[in-house]
Amino acid sequence: MSQFVGLLAASLLLGAFARRSGRFPEQTALALNAFVLNIALPALVLRSVHRLTLVPELLVAAATPWLVFGGSWLFFRTVGPRLGFPPGTVAALVLTGGLSNTAFVGLPLIEGLMGRDALQVAVVVDQLGSFLALGTVATLFATHAAAKDTRLGALLKKVVGFPPFIALTAGFALHPWDWPQAVDVVLGRLGDMLTPLALFSVGFLLRPSGVKGRVRALVLGLGYKLALAPLAIALLLLLLPGMGRLTFEVSVLQAAMAPMVTAAILAADNGLDPELSALMVGLGIPLSFATVPVTLWLLH
Repeated sequence: MSQFVGLLAASLLLGAFARRSGRFPEQTALALNAFVLNIALPALVLRSVHRLTLVPELLVAAATPWLVFGGSWLFFRTVGPRLGFPPGTVAALVLTGGLSNTAFVGLPLIEGLMGRDALQVAVVVDQLGSFLALGTVATLFATHAAAKDTRLGALLKKVVGFPPFIALTAGFALHPWDWPQAVDVVLGRLGDMLTPLALFSVGFLLRPSGVKGRVRALVLGLGYKLALAPLAIALLLLLLPGMGRLTFEVSVLQAAMAPMVTAAILAADNGLDPELSALMVGLGIPLSFATVPVTLWLLH
């Protein structure tokens, strides 16, 4: 766990130091974002989906990230404009508040808090929930919010052509067949680059001085992501009969995770308040190390 936390912290801080050093061009974050979205993330998705073993009873757990994103869309589009937030800020809150870091933060945290038996549920929530929502509805929303081309055909073309979505489709299509070990190793190595490069990019975009003018947006965004979303998921799942305790707790904890790093990159790539998106991740990840254990304690 300490190595995992160290990697996150080092990547974020190195990105911030790189920007301040003046040794990196201003377009550094854009180049890294392009690599993450077009190479590292598709490699990770393809490898993970191909290895995924789905247990039918976990489909309810897999639906929870979709509910969190839907709730984010309703919540921020209702409250944001009433607080005077511009459309780009509202869209950034929808993306970063609606997508949880169920992989790079969620999996190690859940294993550390609940043991390896909880990982089967956590992986299904991550792959069929967060990753699938990112590659479909989140991409569709980001493209529409950026007003690049709001025609339905153009939006669907954007989703279908999104490399992580292509990788997701290919992973399911190739599921019945094994591939050479060398392919798995290459995909694993490329996927491993996602976390450090994505957090380096977020750190590069991070402007701590911007917190002062963003307090309301950050309180609203992180309040939803770290508190309201898991509370809503817990209440909904309690209404379902027959759900196992382990599945219930893991689903709620995954909803309580920090904002997804790739969601911030998706927002920045579409020009949706990159500064706020970076702050949501930069502050949300360390905060989640405190709030997630508290959430688990409250569930007991």
